[in-house]
Amino acid sequence: MIYFATSSSPTIRDHMTRGNLGMMATPAEGRSPATAAVWAADNGCFGKGYPGDDGYLAWLRRHAEHAPRCAFATAPDVVGDAAATLERSEPFYQPIRALGYPVALVAQDGLTVDATPWDQIDALFVGGSTEWKLGAAARELISAAKARGKFVHIGRVNSHRRMRYAHFVGADSVDGTFLAFGPDTNLPKLRGWLRDIAQQTTLLAVVA
Repeated sequence: MIYFATSSSPTIRDHMTRGNLGMMATPAEGRSPATAAVWAADNGCFGKGYPGDDGYLAWLRRHAEHAPRCAFATAPDVVGDAAATLERSEPFYQPIRALGYPVALVAQDGLTVDATPWDQIDALFVGGSTEWKLGAAARELISAAKARGKFVHIGRVNSHRRMRYAHFVGADSVDGTFLAFGPDTNLPKLRGWLRDIAQQTTLLAVVA
């Protein structure tokens, strides 16, 4: 599993360069993904960091040389509203892909398997409210995404328990703000969580 973090300290950035962590880059955060071994592009619609449609595409264009190392770039979304997100995201699938990025749809409350434009996206970013994200509808979407060979990411994962859940339901990656608060202090804890996940994966492979 990949943990995408913000580059909040020199130590964190060093681990991103070495591939121990992924980098979650946003237009508002402003750091270049040039040295990250793997990164993801988030639009910043959750919060106040979205630079507008033209600004977002311009930002992706500026970093397009690093697109081959990008796991996904999210199409713009509307927090908590699947129908509005589908309408807002659709015009961005082709422009994002044309820049060389895998396209991610942000799954919001109310999204169903049948309503998801699977042929137009490469990744599913599970957002939405905490209750919805941890519920049956989101698990069904994750299963459908994996069955179709899509990359699955779950947002706002800030505990060992939540990371284990994300691994259990099939997520390929997660992100959170855990390292932003005391990055160097919390890094050893986070790396322990990742080792635990890796050991779970190894044990499952042996059992299988």
